[in-house]
Amino acid sequence: MFSGDDEEMVQASLRAQETFRYLWREVDWERRRIVPALDLACVKAPFSDGELDGESRVEHMWVSDLDFDGALIHGTLINSPNWLKSVSEGDPIRLPLEHLGDWMYASRGRVYGAYTVNLMRSRMSPEERAGHDEAWGLEFGDPAQIQVAPEGYPETDHPMSVNMRESLEQDLAQDAQAFFEPDEEGWTLLHRLALSGSLSCVEALLAHGADRKAKTKSGLTPLDLAKCLQWTEVAALLR
Repeated sequence: MFSGDDEEMVQASLRAQETFRYLWREVDWERRRIVPALDLACVKAPFSDGELDGESRVEHMWVSDLDFDGALIHGTLINSPNWLKSVSEGDPIRLPLEHLGDWMYASRGRVYGAYTVNLMRSRMSPEERAGHDEAWGLEFGDPAQIQVAPEGYPETDHPMSVNMRESLEQDLAQDAQAFFEPDEEGWTLLHRLALSGSLSCVEALLAHGADRKAKTKSGLTPLDLAKCLQWTEVAALLR
């Protein structure tokens, strides 16, 4: 439990919102992997039944099976509430990015992100911290040094985007139009790669004539999606 006016916790959640793009980049590329690399990927958000007797009781719970449309995070609640009645484990969830409380993903047992979790870990004794980490079965590392990606990742791109550029360009040279077709929601591959900040692959698509002005059914261009997660280099390309 922690107080709603705990300033350190508020700042931890704000930092999670600012860096959500690194979780989304990883989730988006995980979908293209033949062999999964993530042990988990989830976000934390506050839930409430509304005010009761003049006070609002809030539970912060985790959501997985993630999707993101540039405005709303979609997923499934994976916790069972302690006292709330309006939500249950397994419920579909939609929440705006500004309601995000935290995010984390794990690969090969190592956790990335987890800002509020690491703040709580920093307040534990070494024995409590060891017990916490053992209960999760994951390595959280030094709570004072939060990582958003494994060491060695390019600063401005995902390794899969860098490594797949050559094969993507070969496929585009053979049949570029197949990569430009929108899905039922109006999303093209350029939209999705812009949202995940995939600089190398976005460059390849643009070089072969991808429509940078194409709009989804909700009216979003690839530039809108790059800007919403602050992928500045991708946004510069799309301008």
